[in-house]
Amino acid sequence: MDLSTTYLGLSLKNPIVVSPSPISEKLDSIRKLEDSGAAAIVLHSLFEEQIAFQSQELNANLQQGELSTPEAMTYFPDLEDYKMGPEGYLGHIRRAKEATGIPIIASLNGVSAGGWVEYAREMQQAGADAVELNVYYVPTNPNMTGAQVEDMYVDLVKTVKAAVTVPVAVKIGPYFSSLANMARRLSEAGADALVMFNRFYQPDLDLAKLEVKPDLVLSDSAALRLRLRWVAILFGHISADLAVTGGVHTGADALKCMMAGAKVAMTTSALLKHGPGHLRVMLEGMAKWMDENEYGSVAQMQGAMSQKNCAEPAAFERANYMKILTNYVAQPPAPMV
Repeated sequence: MDLSTTYLGLSLKNPIVVSPSPISEKLDSIRKLEDSGAAAIVLHSLFEEQIAFQSQELNANLQQGELSTPEAMTYFPDLEDYKMGPEGYLGHIRRAKEATGIPIIASLNGVSAGGWVEYAREMQQAGADAVELNVYYVPTNPNMTGAQVEDMYVDLVKTVKAAVTVPVAVKIGPYFSSLANMARRLSEAGADALVMFNRFYQPDLDLAKLEVKPDLVLSDSAALRLRLRWVAILFGHISADLAVTGGVHTGADALKCMMAGAKVAMTTSALLKHGPGHLRVMLEGMAKWMDENEYGSVAQMQGAMSQKNCAEPAAFERANYMKILTNYVAQPPAPMV
């Protein structure tokens, strides 16, 4: 059974990649992930704000204005609260490379095309096999147009690509008016892969304290559907590799990603819930299904159920929406207890 795949020009032993999370902050955890079957690991992100906060003057200015605008400033952690600053992150890349035999992908999280992207080059020099650019941006200015947002993404990709020679993946969200066009523009700007999709964490409202509070809800397999749909639509239409992140919890989930057209399936929530050993369960599930259904390799199935190759391509468009609504049968209400 050949589970191997290629991603970002890297040869991987299987398509299961660990996506960024606190689980990759410790070398012991990284070793356990490799031992359990991880084909590659995307390290936790280095944030644009962390690099900016490295300037003590900026940090002092932020603290000085904190009391005057608490609703704006108190959401940023203090400089000393960061578990790993920029220099520590680069050292972590070096140690992770020395401790493992699988690709280590660095992660940059930011939105602007400022000097912080120079850290992409330093990540490469530290030994990173690739860089994942995690663009987490929520445009709230009503004067900012969709075109301006898209241009910002494209310029950022071009800037990072100019700084490094290793492959660059771009992790994006689904909230573009024309996602297919945006994917093509990012690919043409030099993105070697698109990671779909970034989860935009939503804050909750605390009614007791009358304040906004951060809230993290781990994904489940239901989150996979949005990713599958767009990977299946984009397969064969852009040159960049496609990766799925968000909702990959089982071997069956990973198989669906391959069928849609992804090169890799990335997982984090499942590992936070079940531990690194869950990777073995996922890989065993993949191999069992492939054997039972006479698939000899992952490459054989990649894109087999994409819109390009599907017997009913309209299922990925409006027709599926109409079919679901017209065929839905309401279930009787559950008895009151």
